[in-house]
Amino acid sequence: MKVAPKLVFLFNDADGFGTAISNALQPNPSSPLHRLEDSFELSLEGYGIRDRKASGKIIHFVDHDGHYQVTILLMEDYEPPVLACAVNEVLASIKEESLSMMPTIVLPIVVAAPKLKLERKFSTASDKVSLYGVQIGPETDITRTMVAKTQKPPLSLQIHHEPLACFIQLVRVLNLPTCVLIGQSSEQFQKTPGEELEVINEMAELLTSMCSLSFLRERIKWNPTKTSKDDNEPWRALYG
Repeated sequence: MKVAPKLVFLFNDADGFGTAISNALQPNPSSPLHRLEDSFELSLEGYGIRDRKASGKIIHFVDHDGHYQVTILLMEDYEPPVLACAVNEVLASIKEESLSMMPTIVLPIVVAAPKLKLERKFSTASDKVSLYGVQIGPETDITRTMVAKTQKPPLSLQIHHEPLACFIQLVRVLNLPTCVLIGQSSEQFQKTPGEELEVINEMAELLTSMCSLSFLRERIKWNPTKTSKDDNEPWRALYG
């Protein structure tokens, strides 16, 4: 799978965050880039899965010379155990195609507070939104910048979010230069929907700072779910 040197990896989650980001990122009017959309399908037969494929949408921002400058990959939502197989196949395909120039991957994701367990030593009235940056694999200018502009996650952080935990494990194994942007709100997240958009806007500023793209906020359609079937499955804590 051929991608640009800068890759934004998104999950097509039920809340619509991945779709919102992929729709809102557009070429900057002052840049020479244009947007090309396509789809992808990768076989999972090597994992013994014959009735499903690793699929999704891929968006390239291309310059006048036909060179990919930025790629957005929006991957379809999967449940375990297909999830791990599909993510691994996509990442392995990217690495295989990019041996001469490995792309820097940025994964922005918003996770409800109950799914990110951490100890808080103190809390203030203004401490409503947290945006953490996690650098994985070889360091690049992009990962260094992203981490410098975000909070460092505390050592007590536990991830109870299957796609995020799976992605982190696999990019570590494949040693891909990666920055994960994790947005989390306070415990009052569900009562203050404006905080959700605040997290998205903060992520958008970071994403547009790394490339010649603009973020069209009017294209954001955000429908977070109020409950999740994952909340009562403690075995997911093993992926922390």
